[in-house]
Amino acid sequence: MSDLEFSLLVLPSILASLLFFHLLLRRNQKSYHLPPGNMGWPLLGENIGYLKPYKATTIGKFMEEHISKYGKIYKSNLFGEPTIVSADAGLNRFILQNEGRLFECSYPRSIGGILGKWSMLVLVGDMHRNMRIISLNFLSNARLRTHLLQEVEKHTLLVLGSWKQNSVICAQDEAKKFTFNLMAKHIMSLDPGKPETEQLKKEYITFMKGVVSAPLNFPGTAYRKALQSRSTILQFIEIRMEERIKNECKADDDLLGWVLKNSSLSKEQILDLVLSLLFAGHETSSVSIALAIYFLQSCPKAVQELREEHEEIVKAKKQSQQMELNWDDYKKMEFTQCVVSETLRLGNVVRFLHRKALRDVRYRGYDIPCGWKVLPVIAAVHLDPSLFDQPQHFNPWRWQRNICYSSSWFNILWLQAGGGSYADGSSTATSNKNFMPFGGGPRLCAGSELAKLEMAVFLHHLVLNYHWELADADQAFALPFVDFPKGLPIRVQQHKPFCVETTPTSPPTFPCKNN
Repeated sequence: MSDLEFSLLVLPSILASLLFFHLLLRRNQKSYHLPPGNMGWPLLGENIGYLKPYKATTIGKFMEEHISKYGKIYKSNLFGEPTIVSADAGLNRFILQNEGRLFECSYPRSIGGILGKWSMLVLVGDMHRNMRIISLNFLSNARLRTHLLQEVEKHTLLVLGSWKQNSVICAQDEAKKFTFNLMAKHIMSLDPGKPETEQLKKEYITFMKGVVSAPLNFPGTAYRKALQSRSTILQFIEIRMEERIKNECKADDDLLGWVLKNSSLSKEQILDLVLSLLFAGHETSSVSIALAIYFLQSCPKAVQELREEHEEIVKAKKQSQQMELNWDDYKKMEFTQCVVSETLRLGNVVRFLHRKALRDVRYRGYDIPCGWKVLPVIAAVHLDPSLFDQPQHFNPWRWQRNICYSSSWFNILWLQAGGGSYADGSSTATSNKNFMPFGGGPRLCAGSELAKLEMAVFLHHLVLNYHWELADADQAFALPFVDFPKGLPIRVQQHKPFCVETTPTSPPTFPCKNN
C-alpha cells in the first residue's frame, strides 16, 4: 500500500476523531448554563473597560452598562481569566460565607509577588486561619480598650495639633501620616518623626506606588521600584527582629514582640505578616478618614450633629475631671458610628474581592465552573437603589434605624462571619446583611474594629477643633483603588470654644447631596 493510499485510508478516521472531540468539547461547554455577558478581546478580555477610573461614589459606566444589559450576575474575562462578576447581594454573601468550601481567595500573582507569599491577603486554608488568629489576638477587644484607644488619640492629636489657622492642608496626606505613624508604633514601637520612622515611610510610599501600578517588572517601572523598596523594608524589619531575639526581649507591647513571644512562625512568615499588616492598617483606614472629611464638608447638618454629640462627651468628662477618651466615651459616639457606616458604604474603599470556584457551583439557575475567577463587587451592593434609598447621597441618618452603636457592630460582624441571626438573639435586618465594608465570612477583616475606632476618635477631635472647606475642587476616584487626585486640599479654621447648652438637631428631610 502506497503512502498516498494509506493517507487516504487514515484521513477519514482522523477527521472523524477531530470532529468527535470538537463536538464533545462543545457539548461540555454547553453543559454549563453560564450567566450572560461578554468575554471581550482575546488576551485583553474586558480589563481596559473594567479598570478605567471613575467616581468612587458610583460603580462606573462600564459596570452600569453591563448590569443594565446582562443583570447583576454576568460573565466576563478579567485579569487574564474567565470570570463571573457579581453585583448581587445574595451571591456575594454566598461566596464569602463559603470560603474554603466552594470558593477560595485568588488574587493576581503580581499581588503575591509584591506583598509576599505569606501575606494574609493571598494566603488560604489553615495558614491563613493561623495568621488571622494571631492578628485577632493582638487586636483583641481588651487591647483596644486598654491600649490602642489611647494610642489612637495620641496620634490623632499629634497630627491635628500641627494644623495652622487658615492654612491649606492635604487631608489625604494628613490621614496617611496619622495611620502610618499609628501602625509603625503599633507594629514595631517606632516613634513618629524619628529618622528611622521617616526613612521607613519614604520606602513605604515607593512600595505603595508599585502595589497599585501595572505589574511590569522592568527597570524604572513603579513595580520594579516597589520590589526594591519591599526588600529594604523587610531588611529594616529583620534587623529589629534579630535585635530583639539577640537581647532576649520578651516584651509584647507591639505586634512584632507579640509574634516573637507567642507564635512559632518562621522568620519569612513574620516578615510578610508585618508588611501585610502595615499595608492593610495604613492604606484603607487613611482613605476612609479622607472620605469622611470629604463627605462631611458638603453636609453641614451632619457636622453640627457630630459636634453636639462630642461636646456632650467633653462636658461629661470635665465634670468627672477626666481628659483622655475611654471606652465608655467611645460607646457614646452613636451618631459618629452612623457617619462611619455611611462613609464606608458610600466611599467603598474595598470595591471588589478576588475569589475562584473550587468546584462547579450552581446559583439561581446559573453555573459557576470550577476554576473560574469570581468577583463579588461590594460597591455595587452598597450603591444599589433597590437596597439603599438614594444610595449616592451621603445620609448618615439612614443608620439610626440600624446601626448607630458599637454593640450593634458586633451583631453585624457575627452575621457576616456566617451566623444566621444576630449574636444577641435579635432579628436580622436586610440592610445590615447587605452592608459588608470589611468583607465577610472566615476572611472578615481582622482590623475592622480598629479602623472604626480610628475614624471615630479622629472625627471627635476634628469637629471639636476645626471648621474646614475644600480649598480646591477634588473628589475621590476609583483607580480601582480609591484616591483623591489632588490629595483633598482643605482650608482649616480653628473652632471657637463650644457652648455646652446645645439643642439637639433633627435629621434633614433629605440627605446631603455630594458633588
